[in-house]
Parts: sequence; C-alpha cells; structure tokens
Amino acid sequence: MMQREDVHVVAARQPLDQPEQARHHALAAGAVDAAGHDEADAHAASASHERCRRDVPIRARVSPSNHEPSRRLVLRQAQDERSGEAMTKRARKTENRWTVLVAALLVLAPDPARPLMVARDTLDIYFIDVEGGQSTLLVTPAGDSLLVDTGYPGFDGRDPTRILAAARDAGVTRIDYLLITHFHTDHDGGVVDLARQIPIRTFIDHGGLLPTGDAEKDSTWPGYVALLNAYIPVRAKGKHLEPKPGDRLPLKGVDVVFVSSAAATIAKPVQGAGQPNPACEASAPPAQDPYENPRSTGFQLRFGTFRFIDLGDLSGPPLFALLCPSSLLGPADLYLVPHHGGPDVSYPATFAAVHPLVAIVNNGATKGGSPEVFAGLRRARGLHDVWQLHRSENQGAENFADDRIANLDEATGHWIKASANRDGSFTVTNGRTGVTKSYTARARP
Repeated sequence: MMQREDVHVVAARQPLDQPEQARHHALAAGAVDAAGHDEADAHAASASHERCRRDVPIRARVSPSNHEPSRRLVLRQAQDERSGEAMTKRARKTENRWTVLVAALLVLAPDPARPLMVARDTLDIYFIDVEGGQSTLLVTPAGDSLLVDTGYPGFDGRDPTRILAAARDAGVTRIDYLLITHFHTDHDGGVVDLARQIPIRTFIDHGGLLPTGDAEKDSTWPGYVALLNAYIPVRAKGKHLEPKPGDRLPLKGVDVVFVSSAAATIAKPVQGAGQPNPACEASAPPAQDPYENPRSTGFQLRFGTFRFIDLGDLSGPPLFALLCPSSLLGPADLYLVPHHGGPDVSYPATFAAVHPLVAIVNNGATKGGSPEVFAGLRRARGLHDVWQLHRSENQGAENFADDRIANLDEATGHWIKASANRDGSFTVTNGRTGVTKSYTARARP
C-alpha cells in the first residue's frame, strides 16, 4: 500500500504550533500589562482631578449670593470634568481590548507564502478538452489534486494551457499527483511543458518500457521513445509511484483504489461489486492495440456514496477481466468511457458491468466517439445521460443532445465539470453554455 511521505494541506488557516501559541500569549499578556499601567495612570490622574474639584466647590460656597451664576458655572465645569474622566477611562479600556485583538490577529493571520484553498464541500472533476486525448483534473474538498494525463505535445502548448485554465478555476496552484495512465502521445505528451508552469509533487505510472520485438517495428515507436525519454528526467524531480492493482492513493477525504496497471487487474471485487454480469455471454473482447492500451492504470474513486471510474484507454483482455464473468468494478454514478469511446470498448458487458448513471465521452471531433459506443450507450439500462467533450463527426455516429456537448467545433477548449456530494448526488456543467444538470443519489443495495 502506498503512503505519502509528506502531506500537503492547503488551508486558509492553520492550527497554532507551540512557538506560535507562546508568541500569542506573550503578545496578549503584554497588551494586558500595558492596559494595567494605563489604568493606574488614569486612577492617579483621577485623584488629582478630584482634589481640584473639591477645592473649587468650597470656594464657590463662600461666594456672595449675588454671584450665583458663577457658582452654577463652576459646578457645571466640575460635572463636565467628571464626565470627561469617565469617557477617558472607557476609551482607554476599549483601546486596550483592541490592542489584544490586533495581537491575536497577527498571530492567526495566514502565511502569505502559503496558497489559499478555495472553500468547497464537493469533489470537483474537470474533463478538459485536449482534442481527443485525455486530461482530467480531480480536486477533493480538502484541496488535494489528482491530474490524470496531460494531453498532446506541441500545438504551441495548447493542452498544458487548457489544463492550467482548469487549475485556476479550481483554485489549484500545484498538482499533488499526476497519473500518466499509459505512454501514448495523447496522454503523456503535455507533461514536459506542463511541469515548467506548475509544480508537480508526485508522478504515477505503470513503469517500464514497451516490450521489445514487434513493438519496435510499429510506426509510433520512435515518437513513443522520444516522449518517454523526455518524461523520465521530469519525473525524477518529484516522487514516483508505480501502483499495483489493489493499491490505494492517499487523497484526503476520498478513497482511490487502482484496479488495473501494467496489464494486470485486481483479482477481487471492490467494495459493493462482485455481481454476475449476464451480458458476458454476448460479449467477447475485440482485437485491439496489444501494447500500451492494455497496460493503462485505471482506478475507482469513492467519495461518500458517490462512485467514479476512470480506466484510461484500458481495452482487450484486461478490461474484459474486470467485467466478466462477474463485475469487479460495481456500479458507477459517473463513468468515463474508456479509450475515448472507441469501438474496442463497445461490447455489451462493458456498460452492464459498470451500470453508469451518467457517462462522459472524452472524444475529439474525429477521434473516439464511435457509432458502436454511442449505440451501446443508448441501449444501456439505467443510463440517464451521456455528455461529450466534442460533437463527433464520424460517419454514422448519432450524437447526443447539443446542450450536453461541450464543443460543437474543433479547437474551442471548453471543459465539462462534475461536482459530487458525499450523499451521491452530483451536478454536471457544460463549460460552453454554463448549463448545469443535477442528478440525485442512486439507491444503494
């Protein structure tokens, strides 16, 4: 099980440690001591005024009766002096109380060098448009951040720029964990440029290079090696984790369990899973990329009763192992359809095993968003809505409603944002229109 060596807590106010408490008490005591001296001085001054006041009325009483107006003037002066002394005492006490309060505030004031956390009660998930790649930013109520993949390289830094825009919207000033699901250009391509612009504390990936042999003959091999060679020095600047299926990530307030990595999967169902999947009889894993996609590092996240699943580009036998003959994943409230909604994840067992309430397809205009997946989603039982990052231009693809499509054209960069509550309810917002739809918590067995 993975444990973080140090934990970053972004908070607007931190508990006082012992030196700070001592400083606080010293400041407060000093202020009270000063208040004591001020009151003593005030009593001395009051006594002096009282002696003067006794002298004045005595002289007034021996004055002739025809000087009565002067006598009243002297008495009024004495009353005014007594009133002024009382007001002076109250002002001094008020000033002393303010001195103590200011001293306390100086101790409790947040460190300006420490980033302030955006106050939130929800788990926020940004599905960032990287034109058919993947980049998903998760921010917990405690302010911990998990970024899943970084999109493409090049395009004048387009994808890192979009990631940073989502981070700013979420109040994130550094990435606590960066998960590279697998080493394909549309998933790890933006990491080098992104790391120049925002601190990344911990890198997570399945480790290792592709197998040799036939992989080296593939046309994508040179680009794969070049990106990996650029990524490794960046990764060395932070911590590095290689999770095994069943390991957990210590994100505060949520439970993240890895269900696949390096072509291996969990052997036992996660909490609430394990039910037989009747759709397995009509399903078989189709042929697909035999190299990186089945090595994808996928996870299930639980926040209260809310469930979210992200499997990267997992497909083929490893995906099938999670679904059949029983579902090891269990139902998801929110499900990111694997491999951008490509045809290799369209078989019925996929949606029957996960039984999503809402599905997200992180497709591009012509990448992913296949007719087969869209048709499978329309047949999925219990599915309320499908949200797309792009309108699919693939022939035969029957897109879902425009108000649930973030980008109707290429290169517009609008995200989809989900905000989940502990009771399982959540909202999904279209970054293009600002339209938000709410979903009630699903009944749990």
